[in-house]
Amino acid sequence: MRLFVCAPLLAAIPGIAFAGPLTFDAALRQAKHDAPSIRAKTLGTDAARSARGAAGTLPDPTLAVGVDSFPISGPLAFEPQRDNFTMARVGVSQDIPNLAKRHAQQARADSDIRAAEADTAVEARTVEVGTALAWINLAYAERRLAALDDVLSRLERVVGTTTGAVASGSVRPGQTLAGQQAIATMQDRRSELVSNVARARATLTRWTGDPAPEIAGPIPEFLVDGTELRAGLDRHPTIQMIDAQAGQADADVRVADAGRRSDFGVNVAYQRRDPRFGDYVSAGVTVSLPFFTRNRQNAGIAAAQANAGRVLAEREAARRALAADLDADIADHVMHHEQWMRAQGTLQSLAEQRVKLETASYGAGRASLVDVADAYAALADATLTTLDREALVAADGARLTLTYRSDAR
Repeated sequence: MRLFVCAPLLAAIPGIAFAGPLTFDAALRQAKHDAPSIRAKTLGTDAARSARGAAGTLPDPTLAVGVDSFPISGPLAFEPQRDNFTMARVGVSQDIPNLAKRHAQQARADSDIRAAEADTAVEARTVEVGTALAWINLAYAERRLAALDDVLSRLERVVGTTTGAVASGSVRPGQTLAGQQAIATMQDRRSELVSNVARARATLTRWTGDPAPEIAGPIPEFLVDGTELRAGLDRHPTIQMIDAQAGQADADVRVADAGRRSDFGVNVAYQRRDPRFGDYVSAGVTVSLPFFTRNRQNAGIAAAQANAGRVLAEREAARRALAADLDADIADHVMHHEQWMRAQGTLQSLAEQRVKLETASYGAGRASLVDVADAYAALADATLTTLDREALVAADGARLTLTYRSDAR
């Protein structure tokens, strides 16, 4: 039952639109536009871009306020007004990291942006594949229900003729029970299919945000080109994300290496004394001295280099896993297509012929209603099996094409 009462409330929620039945392409567009997971990843990318502006900039200056040379012992203890050395000091200091470190920090921020963008692309691919499979699953769930309803209505028409046949004496009364049992069994199966439709619709709601999605349009056919899909694995979003992580690791190596160079600092101070004496101005420069590079900087560089090597090894492992999964999925797709052709060309055709023959024999008095009911049950099995296998082929095509295609397509 459609939730008409809640429709005005749902329509008022941002991001939810009631644009009528969803075609396959429209469902993909709506999912990409409304998916909260993609929105979260996009905000992460925005955060990385915002952080880029601060990368490599000088740290904030430091303000220092104090009192110098305040006497605490001797004949002038705690009498600064009699001492010509006591002075109030106000100073500003500025740390200046070396230029290599600042450039390395900027490169790290750039790599963070690329990693966030790659992460967003991976999530967008996940949403796209999930939406495609949910749409196809709902389409075939509705087809299975319609196909079973057709077989059930045909069986009910045959069983409906038994009342007159019993009255004429050509059919035993007990045979009517067999027909009713067959209808009840098929109705149980129909209840399962109704549940499957509801479950499939709920899954599509998860991806599109539409609270009660209705689908329309043809089921897409994807041409699976294994050669092209294999050639594009290096441009797959998952691999590109690991490449972005490798860029982060390389930037970390540069940051660690820059630590072997000296940082600088400057400071200026104004020192105010008693008006009887003169004031002072101080200025200075600080230079860090990375003397102990073995235990400090070199250790950090080695750790960063090891991490970069780890990312490269993970990339190769991920690519091999993708290639293996692609080959396995292609093999399954070939098998599913052959099984679908066999079911469509043989199993369902034979089941249809059996129904016709048994129905004709029943009309001629040479077959019982049990035989007809069994034939219709077999037809229902064959029809649903054919649709199951067709659904696997359609889902394989969508999953293979959308999952393994390169990001350039």
